[in-house]
Amino acid sequence: MNKHFWKWVKNQAEDDTDAERKLFLDGVISETTWFEDDITPAMFKEELDEGTGPITVWINSPGGDVIAAAQIYNMLSQYPGKVTVMIDGLAASAASVVAMAGDEIVMSPVSMLMIHNPAMMAYGDHADFEKAIAVLDEVKESIINAYAEKTGLSRNKISKLMDEETWMNARKALELGFANSILGRVSDDSGYMVVDPLPRNSIMFSRKWEDKDFLKKLQDSIPEPKTEPFPETPGDEEYEKSEETIEDLEITPDGRPVSEIMERLSIIKNYI
Repeated sequence: MNKHFWKWVKNQAEDDTDAERKLFLDGVISETTWFEDDITPAMFKEELDEGTGPITVWINSPGGDVIAAAQIYNMLSQYPGKVTVMIDGLAASAASVVAMAGDEIVMSPVSMLMIHNPAMMAYGDHADFEKAIAVLDEVKESIINAYAEKTGLSRNKISKLMDEETWMNARKALELGFANSILGRVSDDSGYMVVDPLPRNSIMFSRKWEDKDFLKKLQDSIPEPKTEPFPETPGDEEYEKSEETIEDLEITPDGRPVSEIMERLSIIKNYI
């Protein structure tokens, strides 16, 4: 299996150690874990340390191994030159952690950034699963360290965003501090320029929020139960209308009782 998932490109002569370099991270960040792997991280660091000039890291990745992401983040954070991260497609999961190592993070206006809770496979008895949960909790805290350092958001806020598997477009990432600027069309000497840094019409997607929105739309589509007055008794004055409903007699356009739909919605609420 090919562990060499990165690619370096130099802009100037090979013997110029101060030349600007580009690092491309495309696809999965290490398909095999860097845990207890001495060779692959060492190979990455050796290539990183071949120069001291500025680096532009282009990221288009769905994520990958969290250990590899953590080590790349550390290496880029400690690099003596300026590190600019350019997100031109997707920086999701572990790739979003790598992105936080940039001195400046620039996103394409059509790119996305996603953060979520870490995941792992576990096998064994209840004690093994308890250990797995403890490990995941610690991994999450370490990831929050990177996000908090870059964004300045509270740990509680970041934790909730991770719980909800949050997808951010460029403007929402800019608004929350996950990005510094947005890539523009016109090039300058650096090869790019940024556009208006003020967030407008920003969008943030959360799976939980989307589920709740769907539930609300479903509830709104159900007809309101009607009330029926009791029949008048000859000789008496008009009876007041009853507060009881006859929702069991109301049906939806597909022929199902409203009460059945309401019962299903109540069950769905418990899992959202």
